Amino acid sequence: MAELDETPPVDMPSVRVIAMPADTNPYGDIFGGWLMSHMDSAAGSVAARYSGGRAVTIAVEGMAFLRPVVVGDEVSVYAKLQSVGRTSMKIAVEAWRRTRHDDRSYRVTKAVFTFVAIGEDRHPRSVPPLAVPA
Repeated sequence: MAELDETPPVDMPSVRVIAMPADTNPYGDIFGGWLMSHMDSAAGSVAARYSGGRAVTIAVEGMAFLRPVVVGDEVSVYAKLQSVGRTSMKIAVEAWRRTRHDDRSYRVTKAVFTFVAIGEDRHPRSVPPLAVPA
């Protein structure tokens, strides 16, 4: 299990949402697919903004659920561009939970989402190279 003294990213989250009863699986736990969809939306926003147009998810790597999310938790999803290929982008995504009555946040999961930029013809299109910091 991840360390308890983790600190969430300092950037603003791409997505922030409250887990509600309708988001649970048949056992009453927050459905993993619900969380993954918010992560995909956050990564998709980064991919579309960077590529200047439509981008589609082609892979998700390394997802492991570290802690549960329960009804009422505030979930913050952080997404950051990690690398760029000719038509693809890898985006590191982390989801953190905070209970409604506490200031501490805990990492729930993280993964790397790969997107490919596509044109109106739905075929891959080039994306700008990642700028190297000076």
